[in-house]
Amino acid sequence: MLSRERSTKVFRLALNFSNLLHAHGSSIGQSLPITKQALTTLLQSCSSHPSLLKQLHALLLTTGLSIKNALITQLLTSLTLLGDMSYARQLFDEMHKPRPFLWNTIMKGYVKNGIPDEAVSVYGKMRHLGVRPDPFTFPFVIKACAELAELWAGLGMHGHVVKHGLEFVAAVRTELMIMYVKFGELGCAEFLFGSMVERDLVAWNALIAVCVQTGFSSKALQSFREMGMAGIKPDSVTVVSALSACGHLGCLETGEEIYEFAREEGIDSNIIVHNARLDMYAKCGDMDKAMNLFDEMPQRNVISWSTVIGGYAINGESEKALALFSRMKNQGVQPNYVTFLAVLSACSHTGRVNEGWQYFNFMAQSDDKNIQPRKEHYACMVDLLGRSGHLEEAYNFIKSMPIEADPGIWGALLGACAIHQNIKLGQHVADLLFELAPEIASYHVLLSNMYAAAGRWHCVEKVRQRMKKKGARKVAAYSSVEFNGEIHILYGGDKSHPQSASILAKLEDLLKQMKSMGYIPETDSVFHDVEDEEKESTLSTHSEKLAIAFSLINGSPKFPIRVMKNLRICGDCHTFCKLVSRITMREIIMRDKNRFHHFKNGICSCKDFW
Repeated sequence: MLSRERSTKVFRLALNFSNLLHAHGSSIGQSLPITKQALTTLLQSCSSHPSLLKQLHALLLTTGLSIKNALITQLLTSLTLLGDMSYARQLFDEMHKPRPFLWNTIMKGYVKNGIPDEAVSVYGKMRHLGVRPDPFTFPFVIKACAELAELWAGLGMHGHVVKHGLEFVAAVRTELMIMYVKFGELGCAEFLFGSMVERDLVAWNALIAVCVQTGFSSKALQSFREMGMAGIKPDSVTVVSALSACGHLGCLETGEEIYEFAREEGIDSNIIVHNARLDMYAKCGDMDKAMNLFDEMPQRNVISWSTVIGGYAINGESEKALALFSRMKNQGVQPNYVTFLAVLSACSHTGRVNEGWQYFNFMAQSDDKNIQPRKEHYACMVDLLGRSGHLEEAYNFIKSMPIEADPGIWGALLGACAIHQNIKLGQHVADLLFELAPEIASYHVLLSNMYAAAGRWHCVEKVRQRMKKKGARKVAAYSSVEFNGEIHILYGGDKSHPQSASILAKLEDLLKQMKSMGYIPETDSVFHDVEDEEKESTLSTHSEKLAIAFSLINGSPKFPIRVMKNLRICGDCHTFCKLVSRITMREIIMRDKNRFHHFKNGICSCKDFW
């Protein structure tokens, strides 16, 4: 029975339904009887209008048609698609013994709308009431566990899958595989994938895509090759993921081979493929090819424009980035929040503070929710102000933000404090970060490096002890280069590479030539309390130096040297790259954690602002 208050509300809404009938009279019939068929048609017509859907629900209740499962199912599905999960859940909870399909619908709605914990909660209620899940239940719940990033929940759900005998259902097994990749458990994912009865294109695409999304790009490319060997023909979705993997790894040669394959197979004309190729060129530091492709594209969308603007930004060509943004607006293409992030990044990498403020204020004052500032834009503004030396302004900006600052925003300010050696503010920001994200080692390392540069070794030791206590482990520095379609990874001080002897000999020869030109190692870049001779030895085997020596030995002098570094390049290696580019007359293109550096004839594109 409905309460009196609820009944009054329901009848009031039902009265409004006459307007709805008149509005759709021409398509349904002028004298429309309230039947199941008529309401089905109306539900389809109103599926994108939440208020009208609620009026239809009121009519269902007053006419007694709410007992018709098909109508309620259609209404529930429309509500979840619109993201009105509060009303959808209210509707679901009022149902009498809903079928598994309806349980699946509400769980799918929670997952699609970014509320995975509620999806898992609904599954728990489903079990408690003794409703048996079907093959369509688990893909949604497994996806929810993956989004929650709780391995124990995922393992438990895997157990439930086995208990119900659904572990060999293709959709369920694929979601389990994706979940384990997201948890970093590649061994489990590979076992599930390998034991699939039939590994079709959908399964291969899912594996490759999730590997790229979770940072396992090398595994993605390996899977792409294995897919071809297994006789599965890729589609445009496969190619997009493979090109994205090449962009992440900086594998220009492999990326061009993949695109050539796509062209031969006739799956290159998709705008999504073109955009992935644009992104790959930008992330490999070849903006000439990116711009040539952009100009040749028969169709461009906001992603195309944003990709090239962002590419110019990270490659240090802010003038071209901002000029392309102006061209975009002049052609009537509406920018989105990603476009403005690229524009702010262009300002940040070249210290354009005033222009950065103008763009940010335009976003903040806009009524368009699609361009209003998000956390990433605030972090970019903090980075812009901080890198330019406006540390106090950056700090006050954070304190005045209408949103709560996350570790990414405070981390941008800590990085700026490290660049400008502002230990006092750096200590304060670091203390905040140790509370917010004690497990992230990079924040401890930044503070430790500030202390080391100031010679405060007792403070360095305290930070290291705190790291050990919190279980925060420093990320090992490495650089990678592509040669003959293979990725070679070199770690700082590592002598395990097969060509290690030749690499070190080449480095020694380069250092001799550099010292004859007046080069003095910047031992301040070594944050250890050791003698200068030992510091020089440590500096000489930084990973980017080893990677450059490897490329000089093996690569063709016709092509630039491309190096990808997982951390920020140090001052000494930056000087090293400039001098090597002059000595060898080779262009060196290096991508570090933050941006690209193009070294040519002893000059860097960053103009020593990084």
